[in-house]
Amino acid sequence: MGDFLPDNASDWLHWIDLLGVAVFAISGTLMAHKKHMDGIGVIVLATVTAIGGGTLRDLILDVPVFWVSDNSYLYAILLAALITIIWIRRSDRFPLRFLLHADAIGLAFFNIMGAQKALSMGVSPVVAVMMGTMSGVFGGLLRDVICREIPLVLKGELYATACIIGGILYTLCLYVGMASHWSMAAGILVTLTIRLLAMRYHWQLTVFHPPTNH
Repeated sequence: MGDFLPDNASDWLHWIDLLGVAVFAISGTLMAHKKHMDGIGVIVLATVTAIGGGTLRDLILDVPVFWVSDNSYLYAILLAALITIIWIRRSDRFPLRFLLHADAIGLAFFNIMGAQKALSMGVSPVVAVMMGTMSGVFGGLLRDVICREIPLVLKGELYATACIIGGILYTLCLYVGMASHWSMAAGILVTLTIRLLAMRYHWQLTVFHPPTNH
């Protein structure tokens, strides 16, 4: 497989990771607003959404949890939540579409960053795709469960499927020798595009026929 982590890539990978954390923190804050939570609830939900998937990934890979040794992730969560709170207080309505779009962007970033980190630990491409998918969906799943919502990953419109397709594309791009940053860009773009199109056109991975009225 190609070089998935060149020596000069650590800085921009870190900033991409921070961006993914911040976007997921925004989606957690938006959900907290929807559920009329207090300040503590906002921080808890933003934090769980932002770092839940990456924490589970690192625990499974048996590596140091990323935010424990680097507090910049926690600062990114607090800053993203604060900016979102200020923005919402100036608006009179709940921006549901922004919640869904923020979740889709966070999903795309965390999916590929999770797969990249798994590959850097020497796992197989199949496991890397699984770790990427887990990184992308688990934080949002925790957010929705805490808020007693049906998790987006279970609602039918392509969610985990978008992660799997994006992760497979990312690993294939590396396999054919594409530069790591272009491979990551392709994986992120495809994951995001599939998720947004699925939301727009209600694409579903249907298994059972819908119930009929008798």
